[in-house]
Amino acid sequence: MQDLGRLLLFLALICAGSHGNRIINGKRAPEGSMQFMVSVQSENGHVCGGFLIREDFVVTAAHCDVNLTHVILGERNWKNSNAKKIKIINQCKLSNYKDPGLGYDIMLLKLARRAPIGDKIKTIPLAERNMNLEDHQECYVAGWGKTESSGVPVADLMVVSVSIINQEVCRNNWINLPANVICAGGYETNKGFCQGDSGGPLVCNGKAVGLVSFNRNYNCKYPDAPNVYTDIRGYDDWIKQILMEGTCPNGQGWIREITPHLRGSGIRDLQSP
Repeated sequence: MQDLGRLLLFLALICAGSHGNRIINGKRAPEGSMQFMVSVQSENGHVCGGFLIREDFVVTAAHCDVNLTHVILGERNWKNSNAKKIKIINQCKLSNYKDPGLGYDIMLLKLARRAPIGDKIKTIPLAERNMNLEDHQECYVAGWGKTESSGVPVADLMVVSVSIINQEVCRNNWINLPANVICAGGYETNKGFCQGDSGGPLVCNGKAVGLVSFNRNYNCKYPDAPNVYTDIRGYDDWIKQILMEGTCPNGQGWIREITPHLRGSGIRDLQSP
């Protein structure tokens, strides 16, 4: 009942429409909400968002693979002295990942130790392969990224509600949209994600159904193009195999490749400054 109360409080705050601090026109995450959120970091600080799916595994975006060293979790403000810091010991991407605009933008991080699950740290369930999303369905996305295109990442976790966009509408606004993606927010609206939010979850019905992948030309004002998320449902078997076997499938072993940023075609990954 306590978790239900926190969820209802969160939804009430999101729907209230106040103009406080934001992802893009969002709010600070309410106390006690989204304990599954993870700040994925390098030695220089926050790089991307992520989310805890098991005590020792985090999901994030493949394009976030930029000298990652550790994760921070357990506090809405990742600079809080009470936040937990856990080293990343291994990471796994799909072998056919090249850049966000071609899809496959998903990565699993193996932690050096199990996160202490409790009041401030929880896992989030992944959407099942057969979970349906309805056009205009309200979901939400959270992160520590910029609150405007020219801004800087923030220390406080921000959250905003976004609506699912019809796939045909999305494809009409993107050229060569990759397979296994979801579009939500950033089109005919002033709400969505920005640089630094990559890897954070798109949460619908209490489950992680997508993760932040890319927008258009680093533009977080969203005049014309939907936000694009990797559809986690399309990688359900791949994730389960890694969790079960503890290694990347198809004999890859663990990999730590550094992927160059995408250039051209109007698509920009959201880790880049």
